[in-house]
Amino acid sequence: MANLSSGETPLVHQQMFKVEMNEGPLSKLVVAILMALLFIYINSIMFHTLLSKPVFRELPRYILFAHMLCNDTILLMMVSLLYLLSLYLQRVPRAVCALIILIAATTVRISALNLGVMSLERYVAICFPLRHSEMASKKMTGVLIATMWLLGCLSPVIDIIYTLIKNPASFGADMFCTYEAFFKASWQIVVFDGIHGFYFVSVTVIIIFTYVSVVVAARSATADKESATKAQRTVLLHFGQLVLCLNSLLYETIERAMAKVSSSRLFMDLRYMNYLFVLILPRCLSPLIYGLRDNAVRPLFLYYVRCGSQKVKPSVTVH
Repeated sequence: MANLSSGETPLVHQQMFKVEMNEGPLSKLVVAILMALLFIYINSIMFHTLLSKPVFRELPRYILFAHMLCNDTILLMMVSLLYLLSLYLQRVPRAVCALIILIAATTVRISALNLGVMSLERYVAICFPLRHSEMASKKMTGVLIATMWLLGCLSPVIDIIYTLIKNPASFGADMFCTYEAFFKASWQIVVFDGIHGFYFVSVTVIIIFTYVSVVVAARSATADKESATKAQRTVLLHFGQLVLCLNSLLYETIERAMAKVSSSRLFMDLRYMNYLFVLILPRCLSPLIYGLRDNAVRPLFLYYVRCGSQKVKPSVTVH
């Protein structure tokens, strides 16, 4: 096993990197990177689809969907970069690592928060249809997105600032880039796990509340049955996506637990599966779940996927 230099976080999984450098098949790396690139490509096309029509840029549910796509794409880029850096034992300046970790950790949290906001938007649309344009305006949507980014970056900013205060000279040194390298005290891990738990529980409560409210609205005599039923299914999909987001929120915790296994080969195999199924695969579900089931988005998305080979560009009708 590789010995860590003084000042580095003595993490088991950092010590195992050198053992496995030449043992893992190249096919694993190729599969992981190709999957990430494929999903980034799909998300980019869907994002371009939403930007191509003014109506998508005005309605809150499409603005939030576009924000989800943008957030997931940034997350895919950051986690893929971190995976490559760790796989090839590449050291980077601590200041550069801090920026990468800040973006990656923030986008992971926003994945869950955005689902909660999307569920609330559907709740307002069904339960308060006459006030929907007021309560879910474009301006309010922008405020909520800004709030999500503020809440998402809170924990990593605290950890980075604390590290800077404790050891300012270290920010000029090179390091293996992991979030744990910025844990200098035990309370940071408690806060890290606590914030993750709070966000997940809060979003879970929001989604359950909105689902129950939409179900009640769907049974009322005055409700638009079709819209309420569609909203009910959408909120259920939000809950399914939230379960996958929980895995992403627990990624670091899972990896810390896996680092305790005695076999370095087993750890690297588990780490690869954790990266692939916890971070990469869930990111592909956003365009598939929310985009392809939308009758307004799907034809236009398929048009761009085919590089505009259709003679007639699909029209957009939003209900």
